[in-house]
Amino acid sequence: MVETVSLDQAAAWLHTGKVLAYPTEAVWGVGCDPDDVKALEALLALKQRDPAKGVILIAASIEQCAPYLDGLTSSQRETLAAHWPGPTTFLVPDNGRAHPLVGGAHSSIALRVTDHPLVIELCTAFGGPLVSTSANQAGAPPCMSAEDIHTHFPRAHDLAILDGVLGGRAAPSRIIDLDSGRVLR
Repeated sequence: MVETVSLDQAAAWLHTGKVLAYPTEAVWGVGCDPDDVKALEALLALKQRDPAKGVILIAASIEQCAPYLDGLTSSQRETLAAHWPGPTTFLVPDNGRAHPLVGGAHSSIALRVTDHPLVIELCTAFGGPLVSTSANQAGAPPCMSAEDIHTHFPRAHDLAILDGVLGGRAAPSRIIDLDSGRVLR
């Protein structure tokens, strides 16, 4: 049975290598510690997601993203600062800091600084960025509520829920390639 946890319990849960479901800007997401290979593998298995696709990292502040931004130009950093916090995910060149499952088969990793209050609190309590990907199995629509999590993942043993409300956005974040400026979503 999937259990509901408090904010402090959620941060502790993530530090034990488990997966957490929580509301994001537009849909419910699932996340984990991006440096814990067992947690990454558990998240990908839960979603039945192809590891080659990679995942998004979400943070409370641009400072939390700093290890992933080494090597960027001043102009690239200014672009990020102009869009964050907010609903824009950037593909930034992988500087080798992220676990290979974060970037998947890509030479970049996806980063976003959120403006969702609960997710900011979660990343702050956790102490850094988290993996954030839609709460659904591959090909299925994303979960839109805690009840959907219980319905779609009834037997998930290493999954907990941090209950809250969605951020009110109608669509997932835009994804922009930082190097080319191309909008991918």
